[in-house]
Amino acid sequence: MTAKIGVLRIFSDLHLGDRGCRVRSLQQLVPLFDGADALVLNGDSLDTRPGPVHLAATALTAANADTAAQRAGFLDFLAHRAPPTTLLTGNHDPDISAQHTLDLADGIIFVTHGDILFDDIVPWSRDVPLMRKLLARELAALPPAGRTQLDLRLAAFRRVCARVPQRHHSERNPLLYAVGVLADVAWPTRTLAVLRAWRETPALAAAFLRLHRPRARFLLMGHTHRPGIVHAPGGLTVINTGSFCAPSSCCAVDLTAEKLILRRIVSHGGGFRFGETLATFALASAATSPKILSSI
Repeated sequence: MTAKIGVLRIFSDLHLGDRGCRVRSLQQLVPLFDGADALVLNGDSLDTRPGPVHLAATALTAANADTAAQRAGFLDFLAHRAPPTTLLTGNHDPDISAQHTLDLADGIIFVTHGDILFDDIVPWSRDVPLMRKLLARELAALPPAGRTQLDLRLAAFRRVCARVPQRHHSERNPLLYAVGVLADVAWPTRTLAVLRAWRETPALAAAFLRLHRPRARFLLMGHTHRPGIVHAPGGLTVINTGSFCAPSSCCAVDLTAEKLILRRIVSHGGGFRFGETLATFALASAATSPKILSSI
């Protein structure tokens, strides 16, 4: 993205339609657009994957129709109520657009959802065996040199994600939803996998950017639902904007020509507003080592 804009705002992991999502109406998001000239939604905006395979044929058809309607309503909302918006794909919405990454500030900032950092896409999911199997097939079909080529690798990841069905994400019954969440992430091995992913993300991010974007000094991501700033090896700053799903919290990045600003997003009066500024980085010094102007 090279066009000159005033404020580019970036956040991720809305997970619209998931019962755990704090967004009950799209209108709640409108205050978050104030002051933004353009918007980037960095993956997992909603779930576009096929419905749960355990459903009977009639129920599955209804679930897929509901997914399609929610997608159409979301895109219509963005077109009429939001600033010009760039949608990046995530593992839950692998076909929401054809764009998986974004290079900003002359290559100093790299934006992607974050699942590409992990060889098993979502290492804490109970679908890991399926994803590993599908991804191995996809990568084996590529020429050897293509398996590390970013655009081809990302496309392979997205094809895999599109074949992994929804589980609790589309459940409307609150009790069944709670059971589904517990089945997906509450087992000790999966909790450990979440903690391991959080611990390994900085090193994985640094290795990833050394290979694919060696000039980048910032990685903006979501995916792991752990908001905040981590300083990774090699002078890389990893910024995770969190998630709108409980129990996580969420943040937004505002990018101008001179600064990168990370702010907290908080619930307020049935909607959302911006809370405190968590950090401000001067982009002019980012080519060497990002300079923190302020941080809490």
